[in-house]
Amino acid sequence: MTDPNAEFDHAVLDKIDASPIGAAPTTPAYQDALRRLYAAQQVYVSADHKGGHVTARSLATLPFFHAHNLAAFIAGTIDDTALETNASIYDRYVQSLPLDHRTRAESFRPTVIGKAIHHRAKQGVAAVHDPLHTLFLVPGAGPHPGLPGNYLHGAVFHVGDEVTGSWVVNVHDSDDGASLFNTPKLPEALAKLEEVLASAPFHLNELEALGFKLT
Repeated sequence: MTDPNAEFDHAVLDKIDASPIGAAPTTPAYQDALRRLYAAQQVYVSADHKGGHVTARSLATLPFFHAHNLAAFIAGTIDDTALETNASIYDRYVQSLPLDHRTRAESFRPTVIGKAIHHRAKQGVAAVHDPLHTLFLVPGAGPHPGLPGNYLHGAVFHVGDEVTGSWVVNVHDSDDGASLFNTPKLPEALAKLEEVLASAPFHLNELEALGFKLT
């Protein structure tokens, strides 16, 4: 059965994409269309313009960012110490943004990058050096808008000790919205990361279909 709203909703997407601030008319018909589009995850709240919207189809044209040599690490041809640093990954993300968004993006740097080195307990040793904490950024949104440019950020890292600990893949919006995936094995965490990268753009709640838990 043909959706009677499809043509109008498509026109609303066109208006949002054509607007430099992601605006849509405030008439009841347009607001009804926006509610449908938000429910269908075709539109998100804009991270760059207050009161604006951004379409999922426009975010699908954006690049995403992770260690440039991630594929080599997953294939086992390099070890984790050779991965591109989180600072370098974030640099590339910032440089991809329009000039007027870069200062705000830099304000998120300390929170997004976090600590690249963790220390975890090991039997007979007080702590061991664990350098794997690799950053990624993908287009999308959560309960709150994403980072400037409409990006979500996440990382793969280990928590706990080597016996009872687990590998985590987390994905965050610009505030406290987050989705988490835990597994005891690093290869499974890396495979899940590849699924996340292949699925972008998305809303955080869509990651539940990939086994993530929205926190």
